[in-house]
Amino acid sequence: MPSASSASSPVSDSDRLVPSNLWRNLDFRRLWVGQTSSQLGEHTCLVVLPLFAVLTLDAGAGQLGVLRAVGQAPALLLSLFVGAWVDGWSARRVMVLADAGRALALGAAAVAGLLGRLGLTALFVVAFAVGTLSVFFDVAYQASLVRLVARDQWVRGNSALEGSRSAAQTGGPALGGALVSLLSAPVAAASSALFFAMSFLSIRRIGRRETIPASHSGRLSQVWRRIHEGLRCVAGDTSLRTVCLASAAFQFSLAAMMTVYLLFLPRELHLSGTAVGLALASMGPGALLGSMLAARLPSRFGYGVVLISAAASGDGAFLCVPVLHDSSAVTVSVLLAVNFVFGAGSQLVSVTVMAVRQSVTPDAMQGRAAATITFAGMGLAPLGSLLGGFLAQEWGLRTSLLATAAGMLLSPALMAASPLVRLGRSLPAPRSA
Repeated sequence: MPSASSASSPVSDSDRLVPSNLWRNLDFRRLWVGQTSSQLGEHTCLVVLPLFAVLTLDAGAGQLGVLRAVGQAPALLLSLFVGAWVDGWSARRVMVLADAGRALALGAAAVAGLLGRLGLTALFVVAFAVGTLSVFFDVAYQASLVRLVARDQWVRGNSALEGSRSAAQTGGPALGGALVSLLSAPVAAASSALFFAMSFLSIRRIGRRETIPASHSGRLSQVWRRIHEGLRCVAGDTSLRTVCLASAAFQFSLAAMMTVYLLFLPRELHLSGTAVGLALASMGPGALLGSMLAARLPSRFGYGVVLISAAASGDGAFLCVPVLHDSSAVTVSVLLAVNFVFGAGSQLVSVTVMAVRQSVTPDAMQGRAAATITFAGMGLAPLGSLLGGFLAQEWGLRTSLLATAAGMLLSPALMAASPLVRLGRSLPAPRSA
């Protein structure tokens, strides 16, 4: 655990070593490389574990829902505490430790699989461990960006980091699905562990020293106080509050929909593991396009228009899937298109909304604001996964997929009914601490 003398305090733009070109910032490049590798490991793992359960262990809808819920539960249980801690820790050290832990967990899963001992119980344990450490990594890297680059480079920095997630969404599902189908789940788990190890090696080389303010102690009372400050920061700002509610609605519905979707593709459409991986991988090129558009569209059309139109088109694309009935080339083509549109829309929303959140959040509150929104959003994902499994059992896959896909449209509806719709072509003014 990082000591109280090693974490970061907020710094002004003049204190940062920021070259005129973002890519000349060596520490940012190391963060970007590490984030790319980490996201590849995470997205490979997110496909490997469910496909192993469905295709190898013949897990039912309820079991798959529980597996996904176990992996997502740490966001609900830990996000607020992690946000309070990260604001008082070295972001680099948090990311390094998270990478090391995920590499070890998946490496152990690979060994257990090769020995024929990787059952559902082991998958639950691995999923929970990876999910826990992912909460630490995700909160830390969002806080890390604002410590490494100037304010006027946040959109470009977020675009680059989210672009790495695009690459992960392209390579991760395809690699995970192909390895599970053609080789074995242990090999796929080992590939995820390798990506986390690569991220570990890159991020640990970030050179900027971070100094924690004396006010950040590790006492429980101080932790609770910082959690309360984070909650108050988000609840007290209209933009942050709307982002939080829209994120909660989206993540809950997405988790329910994906649980049904991962059953619908192999069991209703009879797609192979490779085909499922390729269908999911098409989100990657779409997300890459979304990242590129995020650097241009908000300043041209306005942040509010871009947020709502991208969310509505991306989330609404999945309403096409329940009408599909076979594994023909037409069906696969439609799935590729749907996932591409969803990837583009969701990535455009992700980059844009992150820039808005960072803009209105004081530097000292970045970790806690990110964690609070993660808590409200990803924290509901386990419940969504359980609901998806329940609906699949009670209503059938096709009806459940239609209902959960429709539920995703609640997120753009909430943004359209809020002041976010009026955001113009420049970021909102920053709030004072």
